[in-house]
Amino acid sequence: MFMRRKLFLMVPIGIAAVAVFGFLGGQAVRLLWNWLLPPLFGWPAITFWQALGLLALCRILFGGRGGHGWGRRTARMTPEERDRFRQRVRQRMGLEEERSSDFEL
Repeated sequence: MFMRRKLFLMVPIGIAAVAVFGFLGGQAVRLLWNWLLPPLFGWPAITFWQALGLLALCRILFGGRGGHGWGRRTARMTPEERDRFRQRVRQRMGLEEERSSDFEL
């Protein structure tokens, strides 16, 4: 029950965050392009939608498949450290009840 309520709240926040970051990223690319490239190289100015398309194209060509941050962090951990790390992440997300002790003797 608690998980559904949390998910019901997080989905709209996630969608709004993607929209805001997409808008800000598109505006940043458009402003930088229009500020630098027409005066330097004589290229035409671009619109917001062209900038957003350019941003998406760069992500596809140069961004990789995503999710590469966690693999590097957990690759150097022992299996026990990795299990404790996963448990702490689940606890912070509210997916698992906290145990009385994080450390085993």
